[in-house]
Amino acid sequence: MIIRTATAADHDAIWSILEPVIRAGDTYALPRDWSREQALSYWFADGHHTFVAEDDGQILGTYYLKANQKGGGSHVANCGYMTAAQATGKGVARAMCQHSLEVAKDMSFAAMQFNFVVSTNSRAVALWHGLGFQTLTRLPDAFDHPTEGLVDALVMFRKL
Repeated sequence: MIIRTATAADHDAIWSILEPVIRAGDTYALPRDWSREQALSYWFADGHHTFVAEDDGQILGTYYLKANQKGGGSHVANCGYMTAAQATGKGVARAMCQHSLEVAKDMSFAAMQFNFVVSTNSRAVALWHGLGFQTLTRLPDAFDHPTEGLVDALVMFRKL
């Protein structure tokens, strides 16, 4: 698997990953009815460095890396990751997170923070903990899960 900078030629493959995650509405606080254009505009927003994980010509995942805040908070990175359904459990998210930690370090970020990890996304929570992130706080009932109702969101952090 290689992880490389995403290009406009990757938009169809990235949309095929983003769409089911957005429509499910159970791991990201994004509008479930977003169009392709809205989702890609968000994923490739100004300030986002967007990557894809590719294996044998097939894109299995995508992530973006950005400064978590502007000004005095710009030394802390933030990322969003999505994996293709058929690649779940195959180490793609782990590889993308490890890659993002290295890229963030190379870009002189001092830490990485995830602002809103849905607590019921147990695979992601376990993965982030396994990669050295700490849960700093729990935001009670901060996410309206489509099947679980109101669930907590976590703020997770790791120094680089």
